[in-house]
Amino acid sequence: MAVTFTDLHTEAGLKSLEAFLSGKTYISGDQITKDDVKVYAAVLGKPSGDLYPSASKWYDCVEAKLAASFPGKAAGVGISAQAPSTEAAPVKESAPAAAADEDDDDLDLFGDETEEEKKAAEEREQAKASTKKKESGKSSVLMDVKPWDDETDMKKLEEAVRSVELPGLLWGASKLVPVGYGIKKMTIMLTIVDDLVSVDDLIEERLTAEPINEYVQSCDIVAFNKI
Repeated sequence: MAVTFTDLHTEAGLKSLEAFLSGKTYISGDQITKDDVKVYAAVLGKPSGDLYPSASKWYDCVEAKLAASFPGKAAGVGISAQAPSTEAAPVKESAPAAAADEDDDDLDLFGDETEEEKKAAEEREQAKASTKKKESGKSSVLMDVKPWDDETDMKKLEEAVRSVELPGLLWGASKLVPVGYGIKKMTIMLTIVDDLVSVDDLIEERLTAEPINEYVQSCDIVAFNKI
């Protein structure tokens, strides 16, 4: 008959384990089984030999059997800031007599996954597969590009502006608009991917920096709209 242990990280849990193991060597018979591995994994450390002699002896036996299954030399691992499990794994019924005769070296420590655990793992994988990276937003910008004076070659100014190429930047239509005293400004449309292009950086680091500042005196954002 299956037995369930709870709160094995607490004194009450260890007392219940001690009472169960009184007069026994292993959880489910006279040989180590996966039941022992489950309970062993739920116990945070070796129980006190003074307070829990049966549980302490059982712990040493399981630890020795597990150590024999792994020939590599352990360097030691510390685990901290890990909350104890709120649910202890139920102990399975004793294995048939034929299974008890199997070699301990063939113990499968990783093949005892429950149906609930399998279902939860499948749901997590499906959730990951169905999650798509959210596409970054885009914006439409209308910008005024102003030359130094009426002698500035506006054709070269436009060529210099459009020569700026950045991931997520697309230049659109443009036109020249008179501002007075024979000076014209260029009004130009551009589309940007918000996560890739900063309009402020575009103006300060590209459009009004060398060599483009030979033609461009300043830039102003006329309109900024999310697409």
